[in-house]
Amino acid sequence: MKKGTRWLSAGLVIIMGLLAGCGGQGGGSAPASAPSTAAPASSKTEGSSYIQKIRDRGKLVVGVFTDKPPFGTVDEKGSPTGFENELARRFAKDLLGDESKIEFVTVEPASRIPYLQSDKVDLIVANMTVTEERKKAVDFTNPNLKVATQVLVKQDAGIRSLADLKGKKVIVTKGTTADIFLTKNRPDVELVKFDKNTESLQALKDGRGVAYAQDNIILFSWARKNPGFTVLPEKLEKEAPLAPAVKKGNTELRDWVNQELEKLGREKYLLELYNKYVKDELGPETNPNDIIVEGGKWE
Repeated sequence: MKKGTRWLSAGLVIIMGLLAGCGGQGGGSAPASAPSTAAPASSKTEGSSYIQKIRDRGKLVVGVFTDKPPFGTVDEKGSPTGFENELARRFAKDLLGDESKIEFVTVEPASRIPYLQSDKVDLIVANMTVTEERKKAVDFTNPNLKVATQVLVKQDAGIRSLADLKGKKVIVTKGTTADIFLTKNRPDVELVKFDKNTESLQALKDGRGVAYAQDNIILFSWARKNPGFTVLPEKLEKEAPLAPAVKKGNTELRDWVNQELEKLGREKYLLELYNKYVKDELGPETNPNDIIVEGGKWE
């Protein structure tokens, strides 16, 4: 019995020594679970950066127009082109090092905000007028363009002023500033609404309304190409800024775009885009500073 007790005691001493070696601080290896507890913390830190999310994905997803020349349209190969679409490519180049690392998502005026809210796009660069109502739904960056809402009519339609629209059919594109303004302020006109800018312009050509209300820079461009139409000099609302937009609360991407616009302003990059895409559309008599907002600085 004593001999057995001695063996049992010796065994206990050995076991206790092994346990002490594993649990002590004297150079023992870390528990196997330690690496897996550290990894999620690192992932969480990376995931908190929206810019990092875009870089990890390898592309910037941007909502754009494809039927609103000269700002958003497509070339003969179907590739997005125009003032704002090329600006979006520059964003991708400066953010990801390659202008081709971009996914263009075609939006309509009414779908711009829902696409941001549902995370279908990172950014909207699609002739979006900054309004107090829209500020409640999205965050705007600093502006890149300025615009006023006016009305396009056939020259022989007998419409000489906004007052002449009373009781008439006025065409608008759904979700535009013109649609919102006329719905709220002109119950005396009958609005005829379409989803696309091209559909609205064709409807005016076809006589399905006496006028088309839209951003004036679009109307001026179209009227130059289509004899027999003119833009009324009166404005529905005062001049307002156009700006890219991000999802509400995405201050990181908003601030990055603001810094980018400031940098591009020093390069006079928007003037470069204006001369390439807009100058011929509006004519040499138009002052580019009446259209573009260089450096994001609204005055």
